[in-house]
Parts: sequence; structure tokens; C-alpha cells
Amino acid sequence: MLLPLASAPYTAPTDRDMLPSERREFVRTHRTCVFGYRRRTDGPAMSVVYYIPTDTDELLVATMAGRGKARVIGRDGKVSLCVLDERWPFTYLQVYADATLDDDRDFAVDVMMAVAGRMSGQPLDEEARPAVAAMCERENRLVIRCRPYSTFATPPRHLHQNDQVEQLTHWVSGLVAWDADDPA
Repeated sequence: MLLPLASAPYTAPTDRDMLPSERREFVRTHRTCVFGYRRRTDGPAMSVVYYIPTDTDELLVATMAGRGKARVIGRDGKVSLCVLDERWPFTYLQVYADATLDDDRDFAVDVMMAVAGRMSGQPLDEEARPAVAAMCERENRLVIRCRPYSTFATPPRHLHQNDQVEQLTHWVSGLVAWDADDPA
């Protein structure tokens, strides 16, 4: 089941690293990410996309079959999604995932309807489904199913005024398994 847009995105703590459960909540309650994948040459490819979380912790990205995102999944199913917090101080959470393609057109329409709701901040009315279905057909849309296996978090650290520079601290984060339990 596709999860609805959260009424309020999770706010990351500013005094410590996020717990594993908080990392999952951060991902479930946000809507945009930088989708990245390896290229054969040059650096990694990256694009900003809306994603849809599911109740089984998949992250769904709709794309056109002819785009690089879809083409690369066939040769390399490893992707990263840098989930973005749209509020300041800016926070992000890197999610590493195994990706597969789903070419079920009806499912692509469901995901595109959900993406439109994320873009506007309100669910799309069912009356829009025929137009979305036509767009999915015309653009040969499919869904990238991303199954997270680990995360890397960066907490928000910000100077609110220049005389705080001596109090600004940073710490190191590390990879945490997606399904890790919180420490006791």
C-alpha cells in the first residue's frame, strides 16, 4: 500500500545522530530525494525526484522507460536516494537500496497519482486518473522499486549568528542497516 503524504515531516534531532527508527520515519514522512546511480563513465548520475514510500518500506520512483534511471537498473540494481528535508536547517538522509523495475501500467498510474499529490500537497481527485493514465501511456512510464538496506544520516548543524562559531560542533555518522533495532 502506498503511504499518504505525512501532515508533518519528521524533524531530525540536532544534538545527536538519528536512531534507526527515526531514520525510517524521516524517509516515510518526506517526499523528495536526489536519486543517484553509477554511470559507466564520469561521476554518478543524480536527479531530484519525488518518491512514494509503501507500508512494506519500499520507496517508489516513477520514471520514463527511456530515461537513464530505468536503463541502468538492468545492468546495476544498486541506487542511492538522498532524502531531503525541505526545511532549514537543512537535513538529509542517504538511503542505499536495491532497485528493480515494475512495468505494470496500472501500478505506474497509482504511483503517478500519488506523486501528483506529493507535488501539490493534496491527494489528486480520481477524476484526474484518465489524464494521468494517458500521460503514463504516452511517456511509457514505469516504477522503480527501491528496497533500502542501509542509511547514512547527517544531522542539521547551523550557525544562527556569527558569534556562535566557537560553539558549532559536528560528529561522525555511519552506515546503519535499514531494519536495525534502536539501541536499548
